[in-house]
Amino acid sequence: MSKPKPKEDFQDPQDRKGINKYFDIHAPVFWPASIITVLFIVVTLVVGEPMEQVFDNLQSGISNYAGWFFIICVNLFLFFCLYLAFGRTGDIRFGGKDAKPEFSTLAWFSMLFSAGMGIGILFWSVAEPLYHFESPPYGEGSTVEAAQIAMNMTFLHWGLHAWGIYALVGASLAFFAFNRKLPLTIRSVFYPLLGDRIYGPIGNLIDVIAVVATLFGLATSLGFGVQQVNAGLNYLFGIEVSVTTQVILIISITLAATASVVLGIDKGVRVLSELNIRIAGVFLIFMIVLGPTLYIFDGFVQNTGYYLQNVIRLGFWTENYQQTDWQNSWTVFYWAWWISWSPFVGMFIARISRGRKVREFILGVLIIPSLLTFLWLSAFGGSGLYIELQGVASIGEAVQENVATALFVLLEQFPWSFVSSLVGVILVVFFFVTSSDSGSLVVDSITSGGKLDAPVGQRIFWANAEGAVAAVLLLGGGLSALQTAAITTGLPFAFVLIIMCFSLYKGLNEEYARELTLVKEKDKKSYETVIQKLIKKQKQQEEEVNK
Repeated sequence: MSKPKPKEDFQDPQDRKGINKYFDIHAPVFWPASIITVLFIVVTLVVGEPMEQVFDNLQSGISNYAGWFFIICVNLFLFFCLYLAFGRTGDIRFGGKDAKPEFSTLAWFSMLFSAGMGIGILFWSVAEPLYHFESPPYGEGSTVEAAQIAMNMTFLHWGLHAWGIYALVGASLAFFAFNRKLPLTIRSVFYPLLGDRIYGPIGNLIDVIAVVATLFGLATSLGFGVQQVNAGLNYLFGIEVSVTTQVILIISITLAATASVVLGIDKGVRVLSELNIRIAGVFLIFMIVLGPTLYIFDGFVQNTGYYLQNVIRLGFWTENYQQTDWQNSWTVFYWAWWISWSPFVGMFIARISRGRKVREFILGVLIIPSLLTFLWLSAFGGSGLYIELQGVASIGEAVQENVATALFVLLEQFPWSFVSSLVGVILVVFFFVTSSDSGSLVVDSITSGGKLDAPVGQRIFWANAEGAVAAVLLLGGGLSALQTAAITTGLPFAFVLIIMCFSLYKGLNEEYARELTLVKEKDKKSYETVIQKLIKKQKQQEEEVNK
């Protein structure tokens, strides 16, 4: 494949002069994405309460008729990534054969984990296992068997399938950005299939879909996060749990995210991300030490083994014979959420993965964050199940009443609950801020044609847009609206990811063929050099004999 030449609007920021002080947009992407966002906000606010029923109907319709499609897609993405990791293209290095990793392996793993899970794992790590324990997808609830099923289903939703989606998008972006020197936008991934047409209407449409999917995927996470902050503040200080309170919190935290965006990656995003990881690590150790330590470690080992035994069976499970709608609210929602979240996470992990081999990248993205997630779920979710099974307290009832309170009801059962709950609230807020500012930088990059240093005003616009969408979703239907947003935007982007598989496969194989040709030419030159040396040596020997 010949090296593509970026169009003027997509050139590297360092090669461009006279960047606008406040906005420097790629109009065919920025304006459609902005108009869609504003229209959604206006329509939801104008229609009011009836929008809740619209969201319910939309979610049910997509889940009922396209649930099987989501299940096929996430399995396809996982198997495709494994194929690339163990195939002949696994030794291709992002950035070329001489590229070196920018970050240490430990730092790389830490950033992978923080980017992929964020607010979600804080919200669901206790709530989901306890919810499944009370209302399992099959079998009788509130039993030992239900506890095993609960952890297994939670591992399924947060394990290899989720990270397979991220690995696909991240590997695609890293390859075409670092090896083909294309702009760091979703459209660049399709160069092997579209050629220079990626700079036209088709490429614009791909980026618009990516922006909208990212925006609503982020808004879903922010909505969950602010519900949990509200629940924590209610527990700590008696602040009312209401949509009004949550909207006020969104406004306040979005302002903090805006400040972080203004400071930029080094002074804002990076500092908060590193602080997040440290606090999260202390929080995890706190639960392991003060919780049922032996039960947590036993559970981690057994749950992981049980998950690996059943991952294929459950990965293709569609509850066809149960004829229930349990899966629509859980598995289908998760797959759509991860797909809509993938442009953000994929672009982030691509930016930190220059110098990694394809095999190293995919296995690293799949295995290490999954294991860390499983340990977190075993610590928090496992502790909740332990308390339920021992009859110490009924956390499950609190979860059924309000899932956002699950973490704080669990922390009540251990010493220093006020302090730990306060730390939990702070951690959720920090994850909220880092998700918002990182997401706005990614969306801003796409809507500015792949630029990484777009003006501050532009970053502020998208940071506030994310907060506005999250607030409107809560006003328009709460949890149901958040789930609908993820499913609705995840569906069209799933088609984009399917095409991405073909494009990445084609690009990697062209790169493999090119590298193989270079190796053969190098070997041929080396062989010819050796032959020439032998001939020269032989001539010298003959001359000596003649003398």
